[in-house]
Amino acid sequence: MAAAIALSRRGRGLSTPNPNVGCIIVRDGHIVGRGWTQKGGRPHAEAQALEQALDRAHGACCYVTLEPCFHLSPRGPRCADLLARAGVARVVIALRDPDPRTDGQGAAWLRERGIAVDMGLMAEDAARAMAGFVLGQTLGRPHVTLKLALSLDGQIALADGSSRWITGSQARAHAHMERARHDAILIGGGTLRADAPRLDVRIAGLEERSPRRILLSRGEAPDGWERISAPGDISTLDRVDHLLVEGGAATAAAFLRAGLVDRLMLYRAPILVGAGLAGVGDIGLTDLSEAHGRWRLIDERRLGVDGLEVYEAVRTA
Repeated sequence: MAAAIALSRRGRGLSTPNPNVGCIIVRDGHIVGRGWTQKGGRPHAEAQALEQALDRAHGACCYVTLEPCFHLSPRGPRCADLLARAGVARVVIALRDPDPRTDGQGAAWLRERGIAVDMGLMAEDAARAMAGFVLGQTLGRPHVTLKLALSLDGQIALADGSSRWITGSQARAHAHMERARHDAILIGGGTLRADAPRLDVRIAGLEERSPRRILLSRGEAPDGWERISAPGDISTLDRVDHLLVEGGAATAAAFLRAGLVDRLMLYRAPILVGAGLAGVGDIGLTDLSEAHGRWRLIDERRLGVDGLEVYEAVRTA
């Protein structure tokens, strides 16, 4: 299942409006089929894995990160039906599909046809990998990552606004990989005016995965950009499951105040700036005790001389 979840991450930023699912088919201890949801949502992971496995899928075990779809679609067959027709003996599912068109029906339909079904293996990890889809189904909005490149003392630029470059080349390359894994990227009007950023993916071979550009502003958006006037408007963005917020300090604070940041990515450079520009503005905190227990560290690594810390928001409900 861990391998299937890793495959599912390949579809992030590409599979919308469908979830980025991963699938592995195993027979006699050997992997005979692999798949993940392709660009634009088709083919589904199961269909791709079955096409690779062919007749070796008969009697095999299928590991899939999301319950196989059960609803009819003009875009392709139901995955539950495909698995049953292929004659798989067992289906191991990480996460029950929150989409009411499936929501347990796919698993039940497979069981009715004599296929052993297990559900819940590594469900939390699968949900994290498909966070945009899950939040879209449960809260009606994209999954939001706030990315900050900071000095050790929490600054994003010198006092005059100079910010190139806080972090080194390896950290910047990693940040571009993150862009490629998101459907859209958002900045505020101040950052647009100060930096005129391209917000594209500058990694050879991945240029076409540059995300849509969103501007948080009450003014007009430039050509090639989309505009929202408030953080809560992210729920109106069409076909955006994963949103990356990159700047600046006021925009970061606005999303944090609204409780709309699900993941924090902090790139820290081993430098001190002193009297510069802080990475985050006022988030409305009045009592220091309220700041504790809101974030959980889920990953950290070295990127050349820089460090990366990834935090996940702790939700109480």
